[in-house]
Amino acid sequence: MDEVKATPVTTADSQNKIVIKNLKVAFGSAEILRGVNLEIPPNTITALMGPSGSGKSTILRVLNRLIELYPEARVRGDVLLDGQSIFKMDVIELRKRVQMIFQIPNPIPNLSIFENVALGLKLNRLVNNKKELFQRVKEALEKAQLWEEVKDRLNAPAGRLSGGQQQRLCVARALAFNPEVLLADEPTANLDPENTAKIESLFLELKKEMTIILVTHFPGQAARISDYVAFLYKGQIVETGPTKEVFTNPKHELTEKYVTGRLY
Repeated sequence: MDEVKATPVTTADSQNKIVIKNLKVAFGSAEILRGVNLEIPPNTITALMGPSGSGKSTILRVLNRLIELYPEARVRGDVLLDGQSIFKMDVIELRKRVQMIFQIPNPIPNLSIFENVALGLKLNRLVNNKKELFQRVKEALEKAQLWEEVKDRLNAPAGRLSGGQQQRLCVARALAFNPEVLLADEPTANLDPENTAKIESLFLELKKEMTIILVTHFPGQAARISDYVAFLYKGQIVETGPTKEVFTNPKHELTEKYVTGRLY
């Protein structure tokens, strides 16, 4: 496989929320990531874009160490969160700080709307009483722009919500932990344009409080809401930089083909 020369962003580690250093991931003999280097500033939306199979979702699974649920996965390199290696952190504490939502909304359908958000708080003993629990759940639902739609039916099963509402419920469930980083793996891939717009608007608000890393197959989405983009191809970062710069003046031919819809 040919090596691709990347165009890196060069910012001091101390100025970034996350720094990925020479990250390599393999499943058996299959190389998924082939030496990824990426710096992610705080309170920004960074979009990871590229064709299917380029390694975007694998990066997310490394960032909160979900990759460790796959026994065949081999990880080399390092990831720093606020200057500290995530591989030296307690994994439970890491996942409180780095939350994730997925392409397909995954609330627990038979649990109530309230309990879907409250469950993690209770299991991790993050609240001291019912009043505090209610307040944390309410705040999370408000931040996810869902409270007004569900406040009168908090005890209804989550499975009765629409697809877009279920995705925002999953966002609320993540926000209940007050995370520093939100990982979003193609969160609008199965949503209609109206609900996609709601999620995008939500992310633009949330970046005031946290750092968001968004995996997307849609260059248009990256262009609309991200501050920085990283274009991946065959397990390597081809080009990364401020979104406007990459889209208007791509430095690599592969990037130009992708953002103009000629590479899938």
